[in-house]
Amino acid sequence: MLMQFDKEQEELRRTLRRFLEDKASSEEVRRLMETEEGYDPAVWTQMATQLGLQGLAIPEEYGGSGFGILETALVLEESGRALLPAPYLATVLAANLLQLSSDDQAKSDLLPGIAEGETIATVALAEADGKWTTDGLQTRATASGDAWTLDGTKNFVLDGHTAGLLLVVAQAPGGPSVFAVEAGATGVERRALTTLDMTRKLADVTFAGTPARLVGAEGDATALVPQLMRIASVLLAVEQVGGAQLCLERTVEYVNMRYQFGRPVGSFQAVKHRCADMLLEVESARSAAYYALWALAENAEDAEISADLAKAFCSEAYWLAASDSIQLHGGIAFTWEHDAHLYYRRAKSSSLLFGTPNEHWDAVAEQLLADA
Repeated sequence: MLMQFDKEQEELRRTLRRFLEDKASSEEVRRLMETEEGYDPAVWTQMATQLGLQGLAIPEEYGGSGFGILETALVLEESGRALLPAPYLATVLAANLLQLSSDDQAKSDLLPGIAEGETIATVALAEADGKWTTDGLQTRATASGDAWTLDGTKNFVLDGHTAGLLLVVAQAPGGPSVFAVEAGATGVERRALTTLDMTRKLADVTFAGTPARLVGAEGDATALVPQLMRIASVLLAVEQVGGAQLCLERTVEYVNMRYQFGRPVGSFQAVKHRCADMLLEVESARSAAYYALWALAENAEDAEISADLAKAFCSEAYWLAASDSIQLHGGIAFTWEHDAHLYYRRAKSSSLLFGTPNEHWDAVAEQLLADA
C-alpha cells in the first residue's frame, strides 16, 4: 500500500494552511475559545462559500463537491494543526451518518443545508456511561402513528449547544434508530459543558417529548453506528497527527534558538534524544492514521482493526508529543500565554473522544483473537 496525496490534494492542503494561518491564529483561537459559541460564524460561512469545506465529501446531487474521505481528512489534519475552533468535525460526522443511511428523502432534505454552510449538524450518541455504541441506550423514541417523540439525555455532544440539526441515536421499539431533531424543537434543552479543551465545545442535550423524524428504518442504527465510529476514529486520528506535528515543529524550533552555556539547548545529547523520540512517535502515528485512512477509502478487509489501531496509537502519540513539547520548552510552556498547554489539553481530551486508547487496544486484541 502506498498512501500518497496527489497534486490537487496537496494544493488543497497549502490553501487550507494559508487560510488557517489567517483565520485561526493563536490570538483568534484564544478569543474564540472564551466565547459561548466557540467559533466565528463569518469564518464558518467563508469555509463553505469560498473553500467548499463543509460539502467536500457530499455528493454533487445534494449540493456538495463529490470528493471523498481523503479530502475531508486533509481538512481535519490542518485544522488539528491550527486548533481551529469550528464545528467542522461534528458537522462532517453528521453528514456521513446521513449518507450511510438508506433514507434518500432525508438526504435530499438535510444534506444541501450542510453543504452550503447554513446548517451546523452533530450526532448525539453517547450517554452518561460515555459509550459510543448503541448498547444500553436510555434515550427512548415513542411512536404515535407516523409521528415520533424522544425522551432522554445525550452527553458529550460535539458542538451540541450551537448545532441546528441533531442526529440522535435512540432506542425505538424496533431497535436502535437514528432521528433528526431541529435544535429549536419543543422539549430540547442544551447545556454547554466546561471541559479541559476549551477549543472544542461539548454539550449535554436533554429531550422531553421532543418531536423527531425517523431517518431510515427502525433498527438501522445497529449497523450504521459502528460504521460511523470507524469514520470518526480515523478522522480524529488524522486530526491528532496534525496537532502532534505542530508540537514537534515548534519544539525543534525552540530548542535551536534557546541558548544555555553559550550553545543551543538542542545541541545537548539528551535533548536530541527527546526530539528524536518525538519524531519517531509522530511519524509512526502518521503511518497508522494514513493506512487506516486508505483502508477506509478502499473498504479494505482490515478497515475496522486499522481504525481502532490508529485511534489508539495516535491518541498516545499526540499526548506524548504535547507532553514532551511542554518539558522541552521549559518553564515558559507552563504559562497561560504560551500555546503549548492548548495542544496538551486538545491531546488529552481527544484521547478520550470516541473511546479511550485502552478501549481501542482491547478492540484490536479482540479482532486479532477472532481471526487467529
